[in-house]
Order: sequence, then C-alpha cells, then structure tokens
Amino acid sequence: MMALLMGGVVSVSAQKAERKHVREGNDLYKTEKYTEAEIAYRKALDVNPRSVEGTYNLGNSLYKQQKFEDAAAQYQLLAGQEAKLKETPEGRARLAEVYHNVGNVCMQAKDYAKSVEAYKQSLRLNPKDDETRYNLALAQKLLNDQQQQQQDQNQQQNQDQQQNQDKQEQQQQQQQPQQDNQQNKTQEEQQPNEQMSQDNAQQMLDAFLQDEKDTQEKVKKAQQQKQQSRKTEKQW
Repeated sequence: MMALLMGGVVSVSAQKAERKHVREGNDLYKTEKYTEAEIAYRKALDVNPRSVEGTYNLGNSLYKQQKFEDAAAQYQLLAGQEAKLKETPEGRARLAEVYHNVGNVCMQAKDYAKSVEAYKQSLRLNPKDDETRYNLALAQKLLNDQQQQQQDQNQQQNQDQQQNQDKQEQQQQQQQPQQDNQQNKTQEEQQPNEQMSQDNAQQMLDAFLQDEKDTQEKVKKAQQQKQQSRKTEKQW
C-alpha cells in the first residue's frame, strides 16, 4: 500500500514537473526565444520521454532554429505513436500538425516527393486545413518542375554526348585522308629506293658481264696472236 501511494505521489509530481517545463517552453516560444524554449522542452522530456506535447513543441522550436534534421527526428517520434494518437480527436489533430510540419521540413530540403506525401497524410487526418492544402499544391508544382528540369538535364546531357561522339567521328574522318596521304607518301619514297637498288644491282651485273666479256675478248685475242706466231714460225 505504501509503495502504491509513493508511486502515485511520484507520478503526480512528475506530471506537474512536465507541465511546468512545457508551459515555460511555450512562454519562451511565444516571445521567439527558441533556444531557451528548446531547453525547457527537453527538461519536460527528461521527466516524461513520451510526452506528446513536449516532443511536438521541441520539434517546433528546433524547426524555428533551422535545425531541420533534428526537428524531423522529433516529428518522426510522434509519427511512431500514430495508432495511439488516432484514438482521440485531439490526437488526430496533433498528428495532422506533425505531418504538416514534416512536409515543411522536406520542402526546406527540396525533397518535394516526401513533402507531397506528408501533406497528403496531414490532409487525410484534417481535410479542412487550407494551409496544408496550399502547401500540397505548391509542393506538387515544385516536384513537377524538379522532374521536368531533371528530364531537360538528362536530354541535354544526351545531346552533349551525341555531339561529342559526332565530333570525334568527324575528326577521325578528317584524320584518315591525312594518314592515307602520309602512307602513300611513304610508299612513294620507298619505291625510288627500291628502284635505285634494282638499278644498282643491274649496273653491277652489267659491269660484271662487261668485265667478263672484255676478259674473254682479251683471251681470244691472245690466242689468235699465239696462233699467228706459230704459223709464222712454220713458214720459216
């Protein structure tokens, strides 16, 4: 009995401390002291880590300080309690605000696809929220523009690649006649050398044959002289 009484006293005391820190944070938030408000909300969460109001308001104070990733983390914690929050009208309204703010965070990050989905989830919970409906229309337009821009970039990239390929092919076609001319020139230069070599060989052969012919004529002439000499001796 004493343990139960002590537990009840601690629970009531914790709830009072949580509400006290949340109220302090709200007062600071209204005067745009977002850093001080963040501290107060964190104190409330130290007392009750599952405080819906403390988590939501902490996310808002972080968002105001442009700590978008930290703010998104707080909103995701609340999204994890979706089933519980949907049980009451107040919880559904709070969850709709959570998804609305998630959409805003995604808009800041230019992740328009996720922002569109977040705004749609918000409107499913609160179809009468005109601000969310306006943000959804804006996010859809920005998403379409982003996709169109990406398509244009891809098309331009493909055109640039095709132009580069055509340019390379054109350069190769221009270089081919030059290579052919250079090859023909080399062949022409080689042909006279080959002709000269053939001419030299022919000249050497002709010279050798001429020497051989001269030698034979000299031998023949010498033999004739010798025969004449013999005839002369005989006559004597």
